[in-house]
Order: sequence, then structure tokens, then C-alpha cells
Amino acid sequence: MINFSFPIRVYYEDTDAGGVVYHARYLHFFERARTEYLRNLSFSQQTLLAEHNLAFVVKSMQIDYRFPAKLDDLLIVETALSELKGATVLFTQTLKRNETVLCEAVVKVACVNLNKMKPVAIPADIKAAFQAN
Repeated sequence: MINFSFPIRVYYEDTDAGGVVYHARYLHFFERARTEYLRNLSFSQQTLLAEHNLAFVVKSMQIDYRFPAKLDDLLIVETALSELKGATVLFTQTLKRNETVLCEAVVKVACVNLNKMKPVAIPADIKAAFQAN
């Protein structure tokens, strides 16, 4: 089940000399999509930092590159929430060009108190928004 779709345009800065997207840029695309997903649920990472000293940080990621994205491609990142626990969220993210899957990632994200640098429970309002979506 897709919870959120986010468009990405490939710019020159995303590519190598051959016009192919550099492998690390896919991580940026997935990060932007997760941030916009949270924003779409009416939560700002800036507000979480400023008011609650909380951040969502990547704990682990599995990534499978299938086909290259290229300069000027219009891509879609589809984000699905796969698992929601006390302090962690597991996302499945797919990067597509039209219907072709270019890359897939499974990303485990932890809610962390930045003062202690320790995982903490995801705030109830955010958890409820994830569950409702």
C-alpha cells in the first residue's frame, strides 16, 4: 500500500559526468520523500527539533539498484509504511520512472531524543497520523 508519492526531477548536480545519477543521490531522493510525507501529515521536522528536541534518524537501510536514473528524468518516489513500533518506523520506498522500478529501499527510522542521543517513543499524535494514513 502506497502512503505517499513524491516527484523528483534529476538535475545536473545529481549526476556523474555521463549523466547517470550517482548512487548516493538515491539516498537524498528517499530522504526528501520521507520528509515530505511527514510534512503531508502536518508535522515539520524543524518543529520537532525546536519544540521537542526529537529527530527521525536512519537506523538501517537495504537498497537495491535496478536501473539507472538519468539527467532530466522525472521520477516518483513511492513511500509505504511497512511497520510501526514504539520508537521505530519501517518504510519501503520505490523510485520509479513511469512504471519502471529503478531502485527500492527498505529504511528503518528511529525517533531519537537529541539531548540523550537515545531512541524514544514516537509521539502519540505522529503515531496516530501514521496509522490513519
